[in-house]
Amino acid sequence: MAHPPIEETEIAEAERLGRRDTAVDARKLAVIAKHMRGILETLGLDPSDPNLKDTDTRVATMYLEMFHGLSEGAEPRVTVFPNEERYTAMVMEKDIPFYSMCAHHFVPFYGHAHIAYIPNERIVGLSKMPRILEFYACRPQLQERLTEQVAGFMAEKLAPQGVMVVVEARHLCVEMRGVKKPGALTVTSAIRGIFFNRPVREEFLDLLNRRG
Repeated sequence: MAHPPIEETEIAEAERLGRRDTAVDARKLAVIAKHMRGILETLGLDPSDPNLKDTDTRVATMYLEMFHGLSEGAEPRVTVFPNEERYTAMVMEKDIPFYSMCAHHFVPFYGHAHIAYIPNERIVGLSKMPRILEFYACRPQLQERLTEQVAGFMAEKLAPQGVMVVVEARHLCVEMRGVKKPGALTVTSAIRGIFFNRPVREEFLDLLNRRG
């Protein structure tokens, strides 16, 4: 895809304003900022206005931060451990907050995910489940795809008896535009293995609904 020509001075300025550490990031920053300036000008805004000064670079910096999952590789780096205790009951981490960006409109959606699995030979550290979620959330995303990606990764890396993921999110593309329904909650789920059995699924839901 063709980008507008970028001068080395623009890269240096983008690097200074965005405080990026590498030349690759600085070039990305400069390209995104130049496109953002074009958007501002197309909307009839003056990029030199004191309130808009450096907005193009701030937006570019924000995008590089929010979409860092795109540059980290094809999958998150997560260490798994042998299940030496032979634990075979449910492991669940719930109310994991996340933020992502709708791939359709490039506005945020955000909420909580609930992740559970029943181990076989391998387990994963509890801090790694939020990391897996964050990795897949930090890119232009669909909630349905995010839910499936987290469940698929857990199933592939742990080979557990089963995995279940539920994601609850609010979408600003629903609340700010279109139907404009503030507070609407979208819920998606992904199931693998033993969670297709109703008693196991009901245990998940019972644990999910417990508070305090």
